[in-house]
Amino acid sequence: MEEKIAIQGIQGSFHHQVALEYFQENVLLHECLSFETLVDSLLNNQSQFGVMAIENSIAGSIIPNYALIDNNNLHIIGEYYLDIIQNLMVLKDQKLEDIQEVHSHPMALLQCMDFLKKYPHLKLVEDKDTAETARTIHQNQLKSIAAIGSKVAADLYDLNIIAPEIQTVNNNMTRFFIISKEESKVSNDQINKASIKFELDDTPGSLATVLNVMTNCKLNLTKIQSMPIIETPFQYSFFVDVVFEKYKHYEKATRILQLMTNHFKVLGEYRNQKQ
Repeated sequence: MEEKIAIQGIQGSFHHQVALEYFQENVLLHECLSFETLVDSLLNNQSQFGVMAIENSIAGSIIPNYALIDNNNLHIIGEYYLDIIQNLMVLKDQKLEDIQEVHSHPMALLQCMDFLKKYPHLKLVEDKDTAETARTIHQNQLKSIAAIGSKVAADLYDLNIIAPEIQTVNNNMTRFFIISKEESKVSNDQINKASIKFELDDTPGSLATVLNVMTNCKLNLTKIQSMPIIETPFQYSFFVDVVFEKYKHYEKATRILQLMTNHFKVLGEYRNQKQ
């Protein structure tokens, strides 16, 4: 059976680009309009893997996605960092001077505001998805309207990029998780990164003690995200990413942390992409 990849958005989206680059082959996609639908696709066996954005270097973490992975007992089996490169694209017979409106996701418009301010006559129109905007322009042959999105979207929907790389910040990067119902099949000697979750009581020094354990076990903490536990006031969940050189160091740390924390859980063990 051919494996299907669930993505948030449609073909031409940045999620689609990650699926192409991570799996390095022609992928069979299940396009999902929301992250909740993406999770359902995995739980219902409509897809075998999912691509889910988790944080952006400018906008920060997508906190609800941590809860979606945790609450549905999904496994993080990989990660991918994508440079977000935004391009202005139009129908092939259109030029910049022909454009009256620019349509895109609000975040994409915001990311390109320095460029857009150079053309104050352009009307900026918020849309729900960058790739869907590009598809709409292609399907309806909309003249005088431009989209902002990826080169993948331009190629897929036969649009011409009239202004490449218009994002204000060039080192804008989004991190994506590759998720599945099944655990990673990567061997222990290949694993050098893990995402874990635990809860702590609101007592002085409890988090510092946990962090000391990680340091003593030669783990490098690369991400920590706290989230209040709604049902239990003054207690918190912590989502933590750690990298390590030897799996045995990570194993030792997890054995200790299981005793020190509440509801300790491994969300995923995988290869560190940023090496």
